[in-house]
Amino acid sequence: MLRNRWIWVIGPALALALSSGWAAASAKATKRPVDWAALNPAFAGATFVNDPETCRACHEDSMRGYEGTAHAKALKRVASTETGECESCHGPRSKHVENPSDELAHGKLKPAQQSAVCLQCHEGGKRFGWKAGAHQANDVSCTSCHEVMKERSETALLVKASTSETCYRCHGDVRAETSKSSHHPVREGRMDCASCHNVHGSTPGLLVKNTLNETCVSCHTEKRGPFLWEHAPVRESCANCHAAHGSNHRNLLTSKDSFLCLSCHSYGGHINLPRYNRVSNPYGMGCVNCHITTHG
Repeated sequence: MLRNRWIWVIGPALALALSSGWAAASAKATKRPVDWAALNPAFAGATFVNDPETCRACHEDSMRGYEGTAHAKALKRVASTETGECESCHGPRSKHVENPSDELAHGKLKPAQQSAVCLQCHEGGKRFGWKAGAHQANDVSCTSCHEVMKERSETALLVKASTSETCYRCHGDVRAETSKSSHHPVREGRMDCASCHNVHGSTPGLLVKNTLNETCVSCHTEKRGPFLWEHAPVRESCANCHAAHGSNHRNLLTSKDSFLCLSCHSYGGHINLPRYNRVSNPYGMGCVNCHITTHG
């Protein structure tokens, strides 16, 4: 009797889960074709040549570097009989074959148009929020960070050898901050920019979680709480006290130890003056000698 009851309860749920999984797998495998004429009117009337050897006649050097990439291996297996390999990304090339100097070169596409070509296969997952994200809004395209035609990186077809080096091409200020004495172990290779940021997303700061605090406590779980006595600035934002990319003060603090505390706690009647809280004095660390659980 009990066994039958469990079957009655679990059976429909299991069937729903399996059907959802199959549907998700099918959706992931489905390619969303590009309307090339809508993408660029110059494609109007062009047809697919579907012959990589025609491309090779002029683009031998490019194709030699391309042959060992992940795209080359994947497209050989999944490219449709209509679009072939090259034209899956470059669109119908009949006009280009007839007149190589026309406007159909991939470089003529605007950043958003270039990304639309990539998203025909790579939409969804971590890239779900790409169209509303800061990179898209600032005319950064997929090819700004990814090299499709040559293997420059061991992962993700990046234009540089690592994720962080790729990001530093634009974010030089962050490179400088990570070079400071107190920093996350990015330079040591134990994490990279993608540990905290989803570059394809749309959250503030392109974070991997919805908020800064959620992102921080995904590693620093001991700071999560809940606490009986909460420190309000901590609950508001970790960035009130910490510079996430790097600092010349210990523990990624935005200013020196007790001076950070005194930026808020400057009232009288307490030993809270800098002369009592210097690191060099017998009490060592200033405020946190007594207030050891500053997070809560």
